[in-house]
Amino acid sequence: MHFRSLSDLQKSILGNIHRIPSDVDLIVGVPRSGMLPATLLGLALNIQIADLEGFCGGRVMGSGRTRRRERDLDFNAIRHALVIDDSIDSGGSMAEARGIVERANLATKVTYAAVYGASERDEVDLIFEKVPKPRIFEWNVLHHGMLSCACVDIDGVLCHDPSPEENDDGEAYINFILTARPLFTPTKPIETLVTSRLEKYRPQTEVWLKRRGIQYDRLIMLDLPDAETRRRLGVHGSFKGEYYKSQPHSRLFIESELGQARVIARISGKPVLCMDGPVMCYPSHLSPRGFFQRARQSNRIRHIAQRVLGPRVYQEVVRRFGRRS
Repeated sequence: MHFRSLSDLQKSILGNIHRIPSDVDLIVGVPRSGMLPATLLGLALNIQIADLEGFCGGRVMGSGRTRRRERDLDFNAIRHALVIDDSIDSGGSMAEARGIVERANLATKVTYAAVYGASERDEVDLIFEKVPKPRIFEWNVLHHGMLSCACVDIDGVLCHDPSPEENDDGEAYINFILTARPLFTPTKPIETLVTSRLEKYRPQTEVWLKRRGIQYDRLIMLDLPDAETRRRLGVHGSFKGEYYKSQPHSRLFIESELGQARVIARISGKPVLCMDGPVMCYPSHLSPRGFFQRARQSNRIRHIAQRVLGPRVYQEVVRRFGRRS
């Protein structure tokens, strides 16, 4: 499972600016995800941006007071536009975008690009970084078809965590469940919701999920008598990890807390996306040899490995293998 965060997106863009034709004077984003790289490129190059519909209609977005230039105000002065999307898979979205541009019959020269792609595609002239499938991105993971084979935590992912006052295992907690402030509302059906909430709070949890319009096949909850027993046993991560491991068709677990994500990945032997970061926890990263091999390859992987392993384990691996990575 290959994962790219918003931070990764920015690095991929900045690392490929030199590949953009020097005469490009407008960046056009393919709605909606393409507006992310379009905005970052426009800011980095200090040139205007437009959405696809606006571009074909002869409109561009304002530059703001601090970046406005005289030529920004004249669409007819634009000679070369870069149309960009965040990624390309089948090529259908970019082919559709190309058709819209061609039908607009503009005099502007157009280059087509995608930040991420598995291989070269006829629909684009540039791919900034090749990322094989399966792959997910921070900005669309909770709206991705991958959710049909994923396990998803509730607190810290779909809604905020309870405060100490709300987490009383009584009336305050019931009120929290029923009125919890949402964080993300997935737009695709989820295979399984796996939560450390106690089974006795299933009715209230189901009411909240229905109100939010969250679709799911199964809701797995921790069957213990009370929160005190749950705290004493400390089975939050192991409970989730064992369930994830038992589901051969589940390919991803989305967890809110990094410590639990590490446990789930270690027990299940499968990837876990921690929304705190976000960072993808791979089982191989949790072994010293896997850490060492990957940490030698890039600063990005070393940074992730340090977060996943923690400073003490990181230093122990460095000591054991006899060199710094």
